[in-house]
Amino acid sequence: MMAVLAMPGANVLLPRPGYPMYEARAALGGLEFRHYNLLPDKGWEVDIEGVEALADENTVAIVMVNPNNPCGSVYSYEHLTKIAETSRKLGIMVICDEIYEHCTFGSKPFVPKGVFGEIAPVVTLGGISKRWMVPGWWLGWIAMTDPKGILRKKKILESIIIYRGISVDPAAIIQGAIPQIIANTDDVFFTNAMNMMREAAEICYQKLKCMECITCPHKPEGSMFVMVELDISYLDGIEILTSAPSWPKMSVLLSAQN
Repeated sequence: MMAVLAMPGANVLLPRPGYPMYEARAALGGLEFRHYNLLPDKGWEVDIEGVEALADENTVAIVMVNPNNPCGSVYSYEHLTKIAETSRKLGIMVICDEIYEHCTFGSKPFVPKGVFGEIAPVVTLGGISKRWMVPGWWLGWIAMTDPKGILRKKKILESIIIYRGISVDPAAIIQGAIPQIIANTDDVFFTNAMNMMREAAEICYQKLKCMECITCPHKPEGSMFVMVELDISYLDGIEILTSAPSWPKMSVLLSAQN
């Protein structure tokens, strides 16, 4: 999608915190990216006012991830409505990454963004790797919800098809496995997987409460991640042994940034 939207002067709005692949692909295509904030004190919801302030006449799309990677949040119907209405107001499309659509275990049900296609056109990204727990099986799909034909008129669909024709397809062995795993995976597998994720999220959230230097603003409700805030002041006074190799110093710096 970043390659399809790339054109001179265009920009796309990306979430912060966010999945870094969007930045990399946008940069590769010469597409400017601007970061809008997710609000930790509001369950990592989109900062709607911030989005409106960032957008201009050259903005072509807003990218959102739901369930969210890396924050572990799941957006409510009401919040998704606000995002769609804001997109319509700004005259931009929504790219919704729903790779974790089947990975929810909190109180909020997953609502597909395509439901709001009448308000603003939506391109949904999905795949098999998360639901079937097969990391690296990069086989997915793009779905357009465009009842008013806005994206078709702009030849977005045509551009997607052309681009797919020149890009690498998933490995043949993965394509060959698809019919079998779809037809023969029992519902018990999915239930057990979500029970495991729910238990892991709860354990992680409770253990984090015991760490003075770390705060978790929102218990994970979906995806496979938890986002925390690190109070860097607790790192004051930590010394690195000068006789140690250079790599431990770097690991401490990276930990501080994370």
